[in-house]
Amino acid sequence: MRLADLHYHLPPDRIAQRPLAQRSASRLMLLDRARAGVEDRAFRELPDLLRPGDLLVLNDTRVVAARLLGRRPTGGKVELLLTDPVDDVGPPPPAGEGRLWWTLGRANRPLRPGQTVELETASATVVEVGREGALLVSFSEPALAIAEREGQVPLPPYIKRPPEPADRERYQTIFARDPGAVAAPTAALHFDDATLAAVRERGVALAAITLHVGPGTFQPIKVDDLAQHRMGAERYTVPAATAHAVRQARERGGRVIAVGTTSTRTLETAADGGGGVVAGSGRSELFIVPGHRFRVVDALLTNFHLPGSTLIALVMALAGRERILEAYRLAVERGYRFFSYGDCMLIA
Repeated sequence: MRLADLHYHLPPDRIAQRPLAQRSASRLMLLDRARAGVEDRAFRELPDLLRPGDLLVLNDTRVVAARLLGRRPTGGKVELLLTDPVDDVGPPPPAGEGRLWWTLGRANRPLRPGQTVELETASATVVEVGREGALLVSFSEPALAIAEREGQVPLPPYIKRPPEPADRERYQTIFARDPGAVAAPTAALHFDDATLAAVRERGVALAAITLHVGPGTFQPIKVDDLAQHRMGAERYTVPAATAHAVRQARERGGRVIAVGTTSTRTLETAADGGGGVVAGSGRSELFIVPGHRFRVVDALLTNFHLPGSTLIALVMALAGRERILEAYRLAVERGYRFFSYGDCMLIA
């Protein structure tokens, strides 16, 4: 496939700039692959669209207030975006560690090794300049503690406003547990306690994975031939309980339904070749494009994605390019809200 195959027309006014007042008030487009066309539904109808025995897999990563603002000793403004802790696959680091992170930096002049950035309550020293301008930075104390005190929510650039206090809660799922993401698993932002309760009452099981969403998910595709694009690695964990839940769903004839592209990539990365997944932790660099054979995921709940992105390539892989382009055309025509704070689609 070519990069041009991932594009569609999107008027700027279709991009949601704020969340709705209630999480579960979003619209839902149902794309049933066994039938032609799509149906306009409401997200609150999701439990009725699931079947008893299905398994819903959620990503429980927690978004870090990863945007840190500081200054050089000379006064120049600097922005650091936490992206990846060093050697943080597996058990949590001992207390006092977690000070060495890869970051993305923005400044008037490039930052160099040895240079210091003064933050509001701490400091950071550049250790190394990596690929594509990534900076390895040593913080004066654990970076997550600094982010909790003074960091800003790293809203995507298509949200054309500064972060607001409400974003700390709304750009976070209600079941977020493990801090480490620089972006939310947005398909899961629609869930509230009432919807989760209704899903359980329907006889649908719930399980969790963790994928710490990093720049790899949103890294622009800069090559025309999609086969040449390389995803940035993102840390994931599949608990033993989730691997067991997938096996149980298979045994009872239920579907494995991923909530979001991040859950999809984690499950497909950890696939054991027999319809299940292998428990454990690692880093995923899986780029799912049309032609991918899905080994675990049967259905997907997902938001509407950017033209030309790795995310729209994934949904095209599951539902077919032409079907997705037609669904997106209708979504634009019917006034659906797009991207992180927008509406969602169930590909069943």
